[in-house]
Amino acid sequence: MLVFIDESGDTGRKLDSGSSRYFIISLALFEEHDDAVNCDQRISLLRKELGIPDNYEFHFAENSHRIRLAFLNAIQPYKFLYFSVAIDKSPEKLWGPGFQTKESFYKYACQMVFTNALPYLKNATVVLDQSGSPDFRSRLSTYLKNKLNTDAGKAIGKIKQQRSSSNNLLQLADYVSGVVNRKIQGKKDWPEYYRFINDKEIWVQTWPK
Repeated sequence: MLVFIDESGDTGRKLDSGSSRYFIISLALFEEHDDAVNCDQRISLLRKELGIPDNYEFHFAENSHRIRLAFLNAIQPYKFLYFSVAIDKSPEKLWGPGFQTKESFYKYACQMVFTNALPYLKNATVVLDQSGSPDFRSRLSTYLKNKLNTDAGKAIGKIKQQRSSSNNLLQLADYVSGVVNRKIQGKKDWPEYYRFINDKEIWVQTWPK
């Protein structure tokens, strides 16, 4: 079992100075290793089809409409599930010291999406986008294992951290977060993107209500 985590938006709280209204974090889960390998290979092939460099990073927020549709169409046939948490950062809804720093905000968001996916997780290998200091990455891994692994079962086997620019399936998780972000905000084009992944959705939680 392989799990990939990526996000859309930012953890900043200054909405009137450019911070995003929502922070979306998504968990893409491949129950079978072969499905993950095949999807990864398909994304690599897509670069050749589009005539873009082998090291090109697919990033929903930065890609054109044409590339977004090509990417989503390419991944649609493959078997994966996803969970997302959309945190509304409006000051009247979100407050408390735990959301004042990027690290504590990100840790809490990770815990939320993993908790929602917990019934589906069994000794999963988790791949996170490599961001933040090495010390933070180490503390995040320890935090998640302590929160999710219990005597009743081991949800997480190991946690890896890789740069999204070099991991196709982290880029897939980025795309899931990007589409969910469009849907949550009610952008006019969201149905055009969402139709490619709606059958893979298990739970999208908007919080706080």
